[in-house]
Amino acid sequence: MEDLKKVAPIEDFNWDAYEKGEALTTVSHDELEKAYDSTLNKVNDREVVDGTVISMNKREVVVNIGYKSDGIIPLNEFRYNPELTVGDTVEVYIENQEDKKGQLVLSHRKARATRSWDRVNAALENEEIIKGYIKCRTKGGMIVDVFGIEAFLPGSQIDVKPIRDYDVFVGKTMEFKVVKINQEFKNVVVSHKALIEAELEQQKKEIIGKLEKGQVLEGTVKNITSYGVFIDLGGVDGLIHITDLSWGRVSDPKEVVELDQKLNVVILDFDDEKKRIALGLKQLTPHPWDALDANLQVGDKVKGKVVVMADYGAFIEIATGVEGLIHVSEMSWSQHLRSAQDFMKVGDEVEAVVLTLDREERKMSLGIKQLKQDPWETIEEKYPVASKHTAKVRNFTNFGVFVEIEEGVDGLIHISDLSWTKKVKHPSEFTQIGADIDVQVLEIDKENRRLSLGHKQLEENPWDVFETVFTVGSVHEGTIIEMLDKGAVVALPYGVEGFATPKHLVKEDGAQAQLDEKLDFKVIEFNKDAKRIILSHSRIFEDVVKAEEKAEKKAAAASKKASKKDETPMIQNQAASTTLGDLDALAALKEQMEGKK
Repeated sequence: MEDLKKVAPIEDFNWDAYEKGEALTTVSHDELEKAYDSTLNKVNDREVVDGTVISMNKREVVVNIGYKSDGIIPLNEFRYNPELTVGDTVEVYIENQEDKKGQLVLSHRKARATRSWDRVNAALENEEIIKGYIKCRTKGGMIVDVFGIEAFLPGSQIDVKPIRDYDVFVGKTMEFKVVKINQEFKNVVVSHKALIEAELEQQKKEIIGKLEKGQVLEGTVKNITSYGVFIDLGGVDGLIHITDLSWGRVSDPKEVVELDQKLNVVILDFDDEKKRIALGLKQLTPHPWDALDANLQVGDKVKGKVVVMADYGAFIEIATGVEGLIHVSEMSWSQHLRSAQDFMKVGDEVEAVVLTLDREERKMSLGIKQLKQDPWETIEEKYPVASKHTAKVRNFTNFGVFVEIEEGVDGLIHISDLSWTKKVKHPSEFTQIGADIDVQVLEIDKENRRLSLGHKQLEENPWDVFETVFTVGSVHEGTIIEMLDKGAVVALPYGVEGFATPKHLVKEDGAQAQLDEKLDFKVIEFNKDAKRIILSHSRIFEDVVKAEEKAEKKAAAASKKASKKDETPMIQNQAASTTLGDLDALAALKEQMEGKK
């Protein structure tokens, strides 16, 4: 065993005093306390000092300010700084050096508020990057706790890209720069965007310097508009126009991409300063026309979907990015000028026949009427001359009515073939557009695809009967229904109309016949082919006068003839008794009588 080290006891140790609990030193207790106090910081109430975090839990933070006791501060006063940890230096406000429990009472919030205005002004002046806690949303932006001051963060200053959901930032601690202070109203405006713009500007210069047409880059969908999609290429924005999103028709870019989606794009073009960059998405895939079935040819039937409508036709997508035009003239055998919307609408699935196909020009024309037989190929069989049908009135002209018996089969009813009796001035007096009308085929013009039709031919010609009723010289009661410059239209029995000139409208008393007046009229002309009856009222009494005059003349002539017979014997007697010298006078009398005859 090793020898134990021997330690000699203190020779002058006072064991008696130790047992009694008395001081073991000659220094007094007061002196010791004074010496201890001199090692501590001297602090005053309502003073702001720096302290060190020595411990923390979920509720409290313990801070040592070099005082004889430590202070406890609620953790929520440090919520603007979630990175707080043991060892950090924090500013504290001394509320009370010693409460009833002998505890040092500190406040971090008050300390920040005391120095906040000076610090925020210094941050603006020095362009200092500071931390702030986003407390809540407000109109146009957010409220941020900066040094205990409520500062305003505009929505446009949160990030370089548009913010779609502001609520995700509430409760976050972020770095900011003070960009504006209103000293009068104590308003502070901060920005997070300003911090990242400088960094992005450098990135932007590097990206722009390397841009080349045809280059493929990865980007993120930043914004979607009605005309295209903005892509973030890493600090530089480019636009994919809606026509460059897909080889097919795109009505809304959201059908192709979505926000925050990452995708590859190709650079199509940019301006000299490279501020506007045109991007393409569809160019990264082969053109659909190149993949079109090589066996497809004119005359083949195809199916597709109507993607665009116009008055002149419809564009049919038979495969993504492969479209054909059906012109309105190829939608129906009808020759009427109609709108394509009468036949189809966007979204309709249709079948069509390929009419033309140009793979180099990537153009195709289609038709749907070719799926049906041309009705004019068998027109003589289906609509022979004299056959009767029902047609629909399509249009009017001054000379007749255009009708359609079936789609593609048109005909004209001449105005003169509408009615046997009625004088039709315009077809609108007889029928109306859209109405049905019975017709008879009069003539077929296959070359011009037009039928000559008649309506009156469906009834017997009443003029055959009228010819026996309204004979020249016959008198009929009529009513004046229309007054014209050249005369009057007179309504006669059986629905027939006649015409009388002004001189034939003079009444016996010399007055002129008036509208709606009912009189007797004599037929002075009847023309069956022209369907014309010429009437006269004045002829009725004029003919009576003439008859009377004729009778008088006839009577006068008869009496005169009788008187001549009485004179003949006297002359003979005179001649017998006349001498030869009177022969000259007798000859003269004979000449006179012959002259009278």
